[in-house]
Amino acid sequence: MRKIGPITIEQRGFYEERLAKHTTVVSEHTFTNHFVWRRTHPFFGIDVKDTIITYEERDEGPVLFCPPIGPLTLAEAARELAEALGKRVVGFERVGEREMGPHLNDGWEVATDRDFSDYVYRREDLAELAGRNYHKKRNLVSQCLAEHDCTYEELGGRNAAEGMEMMQRWCDYRKCKGDRGLCSEFQATKELFENYGKLGVVGAAIRIDGRIEAFTVGERLNENTVVIHFEKAMPQYKGLYQVINQWFCKNSLADFEFVNREQDLGIPGLRKAKESYYPDHMITKYIIYPKGHQECLMPRHRPDQRCLDEEG
Repeated sequence: MRKIGPITIEQRGFYEERLAKHTTVVSEHTFTNHFVWRRTHPFFGIDVKDTIITYEERDEGPVLFCPPIGPLTLAEAARELAEALGKRVVGFERVGEREMGPHLNDGWEVATDRDFSDYVYRREDLAELAGRNYHKKRNLVSQCLAEHDCTYEELGGRNAAEGMEMMQRWCDYRKCKGDRGLCSEFQATKELFENYGKLGVVGAAIRIDGRIEAFTVGERLNENTVVIHFEKAMPQYKGLYQVINQWFCKNSLADFEFVNREQDLGIPGLRKAKESYYPDHMITKYIIYPKGHQECLMPRHRPDQRCLDEEG
């Protein structure tokens, strides 16, 4: 057994080797996801019995985050983590249905985590936007392309800094520093772009009048699915979100059958937007908590005291 501690970029190969042997459908189960969010949602891990167990320390005790990466079941992982830390595990988050396995014991309760369940689409549907369901999406794409000269390019080392510059403009427009969630997302995208060439991601951007005005970044989740980590478009260009979504699926994701666009976080507008693209299926996730004590997993994340980018 060894403690991994806070995740670092040097651990990418180690994590991805394990993930390749124990694939998942849960969107959080990528190295990039764990790495770029590590400052706002700090996770730790132990490596035991060929299994990575990721957890977060809460006031109540450790919470196992996502299914174990390896052969251990949830119950086995809970026992190993408790032994390693000398503390009882007080809950599990972001657990997929196929990783649930047998009940841990009579002391646990299980609840569906709708806000963090993933939307999964057929890539071809997003790329073609065919049929009556996508009539409004096609109109928005056509309107944007009629009004603006949009050009598509893949993201790489040369233009990753421009993507971050656009994210700064987007955040200024949305006043991210006054919103804890947007502030955390800004920090995560900064980590992404600063380490872009060291991560196993694929991305694209759209230029208008020579400047990047939209970008998207994804990563292989499993053999037939890509997960979209971030997608942003400057709000003054109506239809640009629909353009970057369609063009990325059509031009850069042809190797995949499905696109996992992550969760809606319980935000009504985001839920409506994700449902409007007609997902092929959902990846239902669950939280598991001590019987009668769901508050052990609430709040789900520690509050950020300020925008971490202000640390200088």
